[in-house]
Amino acid sequence: MATAYDIIIRPVITERAMAGAADKKYVFEVAKDAGKIEIRKAVEEIFGVKVSSVNTVTMPGKEKRMGAGRPGKTRSWKKAYVQLTEDSKTIEFFEGMV
Repeated sequence: MATAYDIIIRPVITERAMAGAADKKYVFEVAKDAGKIEIRKAVEEIFGVKVSSVNTVTMPGKEKRMGAGRPGKTRSWKKAYVQLTEDSKTIEFFEGMV
């Protein structure tokens, strides 16, 4: 069985993702085979918060040139949007970045 740290790979730090942090919405890269319930439990275990909803998106790989015109592709990955409850505390990791 996968641990919580196997499910949550990394936080997504972009301008759009940081705009949602003020409303307690956070974005994480997660394992491709992880379900919404597993993601919810992992975030609650790692950060000690209460999650109200989880939305997931599979991001397809992009076409890239690899060297002298040879086509290639970046990897596809899964992204999770996590909404915390109103009475939950915020995640301290994101506080200095907003």
